[in-house]
Amino acid sequence: MEKRVLGIFAHPDDAEFVCAGTLSLLRKAGWNVHIATMTPGDKGTAELSRREISKIRKAEAADSARLLNAKYYCLGFDDVYILYRRGTINKTTELIRKIHPLIVFTASPNDYMVDHEMTAKIVQTACFSSGIKNMEAEGESFEPVPYLYYSDPLDGTDIFGTPVKPSIYVDISGEIGKKEKMLSCHKSQREWLLAHHKIDEYIISMKQFTQKRGKEINKEYAEGFRQHLGHGFPKNNILKEQLGNLVLIKS
Repeated sequence: MEKRVLGIFAHPDDAEFVCAGTLSLLRKAGWNVHIATMTPGDKGTAELSRREISKIRKAEAADSARLLNAKYYCLGFDDVYILYRRGTINKTTELIRKIHPLIVFTASPNDYMVDHEMTAKIVQTACFSSGIKNMEAEGESFEPVPYLYYSDPLDGTDIFGTPVKPSIYVDISGEIGKKEKMLSCHKSQREWLLAHHKIDEYIISMKQFTQKRGKEINKEYAEGFRQHLGHGFPKNNILKEQLGNLVLIKS
């Protein structure tokens, strides 16, 4: 099977915050990288129309993906209205069948925003459903179910401020420059985050959190993950098998 990895998240720039370093490592290891978003980020602005900001953000996401020679896809759902329902699940299943990834990264099931949490649930079901012949989804069903990894939530906490601890750390110290360049492609979000979240220098914020994860394993920078190990999903850790000593497992 061709080594394909898909990072599918709610919004443009989500992947860059939480797993771009690991995607870069996999790309260097010979993997074909794909990045997708559920929405075009149509509400990530304080000034532009939905059409205007969607066009800008999709272009930014495509520019970022190209830094990994990756393809970018947008499923076209609306910000804030990512819902666990038939149409959303079917369309996500179709994308997974089209790409046929061996590994899938997605958002944390516990995060600050419901869009992220719903994306995690939808992607979980879509991965499982990729092999179900009678799904109401186009594309050829396939087995086995992809390896599924949940990335860190923003700030590493749930909505109650409780830390969400990863069980898998990937040392991305050598990829922090590429991660920063990818996030820098999303120029429109600096203005949005400053207006809505009162946060400036979002690249600095990303590096600070990635550095925090690094310190937890005595490395400079790291990204954290949890592997989905439910019934029907692979149980071995393919990240460890592919990236070797760059991956540290914590119980």
